[in-house]
Amino acid sequence: MPSPQRGQAAQHVAFLVVPRFNLMTMMTMIEVMRIANYLAPAPLYSWEVLSFDGSDILASNGFSVSATRPDERTRGEGMLFVLGSWNAESYRNPNTLAWIRRQARSGVRICSVELGCYLLARAGVLAGRKVTTHWSWASGFGEQFGDVSMAEQLFTIDDKILTCSGGLAGVDLMLRLVGDAHGERLAGEIADQMLYHPIRPATAPQRRTMGRGMESLAPVVREAITLIEKNIAEPLTVPGIAARLGVSQRQLERQFKTNIGCTVVQFGLLLRLQHARVLLIATEMSVREIATASGFNTLSHFAFSFSKCFGRRPSEYRQAWPEKDATPSWPGTLSRFLEALENRGSAKPIQILRKTSG
Repeated sequence: MPSPQRGQAAQHVAFLVVPRFNLMTMMTMIEVMRIANYLAPAPLYSWEVLSFDGSDILASNGFSVSATRPDERTRGEGMLFVLGSWNAESYRNPNTLAWIRRQARSGVRICSVELGCYLLARAGVLAGRKVTTHWSWASGFGEQFGDVSMAEQLFTIDDKILTCSGGLAGVDLMLRLVGDAHGERLAGEIADQMLYHPIRPATAPQRRTMGRGMESLAPVVREAITLIEKNIAEPLTVPGIAARLGVSQRQLERQFKTNIGCTVVQFGLLLRLQHARVLLIATEMSVREIATASGFNTLSHFAFSFSKCFGRRPSEYRQAWPEKDATPSWPGTLSRFLEALENRGSAKPIQILRKTSG
């Protein structure tokens, strides 16, 4: 997908990528600019791909893209997107971080995409700011960088520093930027060309539960999930949750079983284990510290529950995508968990969860 020459376009965009970045997100963001150029009488955007990690950068899907090494030209008239995904939580190339820092000091507008926030944070440009990243990594990022304010939404615009959660949220962000620069009508026409509707605002939620919007769940279940997520380190009892919500424990359990497919305790245990997995990957906290931060009273209880849910000991899960593995895996999802509970041929999953959730 060739880009117009830099001098021919009104705005130049640079994508700084690191190995295992999300190629789909970058391509859909470029597609917004390509269609903008197609619809406009003259090119509005040009773009390039940059990296300090070689001339061919392998993306997470196995494809590689050609990249050029950044130079020291000031790019104040354009915008820089920093893309990171798998293993960006441990990325520390000093050349990359120093260059990002210099770009920020020169006034370049910079946006982190997905786990690109780790690069911006290590470059020292996120302190004191409101930050958005992919929901599955937000807790680990917030734990490691306590000087930021986390916002679980599609994207955040904070003066010249922007942060985007990744995935198709990149399309929403680009359409917002096009609308700001060239009018909402053009942004709407681009969305029509992409068959992309509706265009979501920055504050739209990232997640849906079990393929259904949270709005489709019973209100008491939505509120219970919020309470569980906010009290991971010190889990509330089921009677305590029911009391806060002003319902009986029996009513809460019945609504949870109907809407989610499991008990409150089982769901809470899964959330705590998923939280622990992110901390294992994204922080340098010890396994014991992570067990405590995830609401487990003993290390043995945590290790047993974790191994039964994910098939690995906690100490074996310190990398989201180990170098020895061809592809990453993310076991222990809610859908897989519910499938196990619904397997009437074996009561083992239910017995395990009952044993570990007391």
